[in-house]
Amino acid sequence: MTLASLLALSACGGSGSDSSSGAGDKFNPGNRLTMIVPMSAGGGSDIAGRAIAKGFEGVTKKTISVENKPGGGGAVGYGAFMGNKGSASHLLSTETALVNLPLTQKVPFTWRSFTPIMKVGQDSTIVVVPTASKYKTCKEVVDAAKSGAVRVSVSGGATGNDAIQFSLIEKDQGVKFQRVPYESGGEAIAAVLGGHVDVALANPGEVMGQLDAKEVRGLCMIGEERYTYDKLKDIPTTVEQGINVTFAQFRGVIAPGDIKPEAKDYWVAKAKEYAASTSFEEYMEKNYMQTDPKFGDDFANYLETYEQELKKGLGK
Repeated sequence: MTLASLLALSACGGSGSDSSSGAGDKFNPGNRLTMIVPMSAGGGSDIAGRAIAKGFEGVTKKTISVENKPGGGGAVGYGAFMGNKGSASHLLSTETALVNLPLTQKVPFTWRSFTPIMKVGQDSTIVVVPTASKYKTCKEVVDAAKSGAVRVSVSGGATGNDAIQFSLIEKDQGVKFQRVPYESGGEAIAAVLGGHVDVALANPGEVMGQLDAKEVRGLCMIGEERYTYDKLKDIPTTVEQGINVTFAQFRGVIAPGDIKPEAKDYWVAKAKEYAASTSFEEYMEKNYMQTDPKFGDDFANYLETYEQELKKGLGK
């Protein structure tokens, strides 16, 4: 099972067609602004939310408080965010759970319940093991799972990104992993370092410190094409190792549903300012993200296509 088409979605849409020119001078969202992160502290979603909030502070000249609302692989945070319907003073740092939660469990929302503001970029996944691990490739991990138990850490809940990616590998390779649940990516990395699991999944921004310190080793990245960053370019892909699975995790920003058109225009305009800032460039490079910003209606179109492709990948 492959989701390679998700990686090609960057070709869809452009820089945004919303009429947001000058919106920053015409609307005031208030002075008490909040960025919700629907995941625990320490993982890639938390890193993204805090970096984006800081970047938005730079272009709005306002303080943005960050609040973690973890639980249910993001379901608690997204559910709580629905209570801010119509409010222009709240934002949420979103990622793939916005789409996969409604496809995999009963939740009171879809991405259409909210107002898409900005797709920041894409964040691929690396399969990591402790440096002392006997596993040298992802294919070796798969082969071991055919003959015995391989413990893998799964953050974000039973229907989160980790669970989906392991499920796709299981389906493609005809194996089963022994899953150990954790709430955040940070906890999942701590588990593999502590020997509680054999294998973990991580975004580069979550685990680069451990890779640099040679505490963990990257076996493969779940994708079709290698990273071009110098520190990651030598990590082979799943496809190279005969595992026909790819997965692209987006990161972005949404506002509550039913905000006024001028509020949407304001945030889209500020998002475009952020995308042109050194703060955005620094975040993308520091966290080894694949740059592909989309705004407003173009982000909504991306989510529509992403949802359809993920349905196919999950056999929905």
